Amino acid sequence: MTNRHQINVDIELLKKYDQPGPRYTSYPTAPYFHEGVDEQVYRKHIEKDNQLKKDEPISLYFHLPFCDTLCYFCGCNMMVTHNRQKIEKYINYLIKEMALLRPLIGEKRKVMQLHWGGGTPTYLSPEQIRRLGNAIREFFDFEDEAEVSVEIDPRELTREHMEALKEVGFNRCSMGVQDFNPQVQKTVNRIQPEDITRQTVDWARELGLQSINIDLMYGLPFQTVDMFEKTLDIILDIDPDRLAVFNYAHLPSMIKHQRLIKDEWLPKPEEKLQLLKLSIEKLTSSGYVYIGMDHFAKPDDELTLAMNEGTLYRNFQGYSTHAGLNLFAIGITSISMLSDLYVQNVKKLNPYYERLEKGQLPVFKGVELTEDDILRREVITELMCNFYLDKKKIEQKYNLIFDDYFADALEKLVPLQQDGLIELQENYLKVTTMGRLLIRNIAMQFDYYLAKKEGQKPQFSRTV
Repeated sequence: MTNRHQINVDIELLKKYDQPGPRYTSYPTAPYFHEGVDEQVYRKHIEKDNQLKKDEPISLYFHLPFCDTLCYFCGCNMMVTHNRQKIEKYINYLIKEMALLRPLIGEKRKVMQLHWGGGTPTYLSPEQIRRLGNAIREFFDFEDEAEVSVEIDPRELTREHMEALKEVGFNRCSMGVQDFNPQVQKTVNRIQPEDITRQTVDWARELGLQSINIDLMYGLPFQTVDMFEKTLDIILDIDPDRLAVFNYAHLPSMIKHQRLIKDEWLPKPEEKLQLLKLSIEKLTSSGYVYIGMDHFAKPDDELTLAMNEGTLYRNFQGYSTHAGLNLFAIGITSISMLSDLYVQNVKKLNPYYERLEKGQLPVFKGVELTEDDILRREVITELMCNFYLDKKKIEQKYNLIFDDYFADALEKLVPLQQDGLIELQENYLKVTTMGRLLIRNIAMQFDYYLAKKEGQKPQFSRTV
């Protein structure tokens, strides 16, 4: 009997469409943010959205950049420190930023989503977790059914850390594994034995967390198909609610510490594609549903149900079941998203502290969206999240003729249709099962900024 969620991967098509491209956590994407967007622009848009969405809930993100050690594959905004006072000082300034931001947001607007990312949020001590978690609750009211999630690192984690997270309201967690193979772990400087990962999952379950996600990574040094299959077997036995299997993006020219990973240690392109094929086929044949963009979930998971109902959404934290919430991001480098604005905070600690000391929100760049941006963002989001685009719905909402407005995109989609990645009809565009694996390539055809001929092109990770 065939598993209806199973996907069979066509390696030749993956090869054909393997090219650099955005991940579309936003549109326009981050390389197009500019310093013409400042604190005053941010304040103006918050006020505008308070009028438009005065009773709607919000999403919060806190960036906690500190780590105990450097993982050589990491592309996140992070810093290694063993100075606990440095972390304490940063928490003080997160609270200062909340104190500045909270009065600007409508009083009736409660938090539906909270996420702590990093860095390593659980590098905070249990006392620091409680302090920051309680401070957030003092500033913001939460919806009863709020999703409160945190990224955790099983290394150096104690049960008290998990208990502290539970005490301040966290009900979901995500943890990195990448690969259980000792040689791979040593080469990327992330030693994480299977037993401590299992212990962390056990603690999360004992404490009643609603959802557990595990991150894996393919394309790391010395990975082989046989070795990685052993990691997948262990993960399937652990049985998380969700999985993400990310493509390692080797960008040593942009990320200096990735130079510690030698090119010759990496799997050859053919083997890397075989690693992807193995991951997708093994996980989907084992009952997980491919959500898209590296993510898998169980059939009864909220993400799967939202995808089936056409209500899945995507933002800087990944896939979400709550579409269109204003996202207010706190901490260095973090990115906020309003109805027609993205803003990013400063990237370094000292400028962050200096601005907050002056009573200024620490914004340093962003982008205001045009009408065309908003339209294309909706088209790309529908494709990325729900693999289906209702052309008539777009026409009615934006008062246009879809095939005329997107004539260039539709012309570029013809080869993808011929390769069986999409089904293109008069009233809709539907992504096929194989097309889901190449959804970034499909979405790219609607990206105005990629189509522009002039200007320097930003660097993106590869789509496969």
